[in-house]
Amino acid sequence: MSQDGFPTAAARTPVNSNNCLGCAKEPPSPCPEKTPIQILHEYGTKIGNLPLYVMEKAEGEAHNPSFVFNVTIGDITCTGQGPSKKAAKHQAAELALNILKIEPGPNIPIPKNEDNGVAVESHNQHNPIGILQELALQRGWRLPEYSVCMEVGPPHKREFTITCQMEVLSETGTGNSKRSAKRDAAEKMAAKIQSLSGCHDMPWTPRPTVRLECLRTSSGDNISMLRRNPLSIPNTDYVQMMLELSKEQGFEVTYFDIDELTVNGQYQCLAELSTIPVTVCHGTGISCGNAHNDAAHSALQYIKIMVSIK
Repeated sequence: MSQDGFPTAAARTPVNSNNCLGCAKEPPSPCPEKTPIQILHEYGTKIGNLPLYVMEKAEGEAHNPSFVFNVTIGDITCTGQGPSKKAAKHQAAELALNILKIEPGPNIPIPKNEDNGVAVESHNQHNPIGILQELALQRGWRLPEYSVCMEVGPPHKREFTITCQMEVLSETGTGNSKRSAKRDAAEKMAAKIQSLSGCHDMPWTPRPTVRLECLRTSSGDNISMLRRNPLSIPNTDYVQMMLELSKEQGFEVTYFDIDELTVNGQYQCLAELSTIPVTVCHGTGISCGNAHNDAAHSALQYIKIMVSIK
């Protein structure tokens, strides 16, 4: 243990809208104006292709955060940015509606198939992303959230890694495009959920989770030490430090080794924290252990920033 209380590397351990009946004589009360997100969702429901939102990045200072979200519906992808996730999604949906030339109203147009003029049918039975959204709606869960974890490889041979978070469950997918990586993650998540019992006493033990915002007011020796001390002390065992923090705060840490080396020949891995939303950080190093330590260091830095947000 170092003088500041951090473990040294030598001490490392493994790791509805409502219908009014009987009031026809009275004019209906005006409905509140729908948001672009709601309008785009209705459009997606009619064409059998629900919009998919993916958070690309979160940046900025603690007092002035900035979020970037992509929305994909059919062949259209738009990007929105804002001071909150909702604002970024709102802007992305608005841009998509502009491209689709859809205005707020009860009659949302349904595109025609160019070959036979028939309305496009739902392809959810072949679409794991759509299947997963339906599973969430059936169970009354929040819709899945997708986050881009990593992009590796040269421009002509890019590989994307995307994490799908759904309640306490998390799955990671890879592909040569963001869309294929999303599908891979969604397919794995749908398979996991469908393997579970539909009854209330589900035959799996959910991973322990904690909401990131709850950490801001959390107490404990390890979280207090993280707030107080810098994360720049040489030879610190960040894997052990993260393990102790996770046990204290009630979440899990999982390390995923990546087979492909970096362009510099270093090992790389992902550290996944079972927080809500899920936290995934990348690490590299001259050995697998060093890569784990680097990923744990990045995850600790992220938590340190998040617990400092007022």
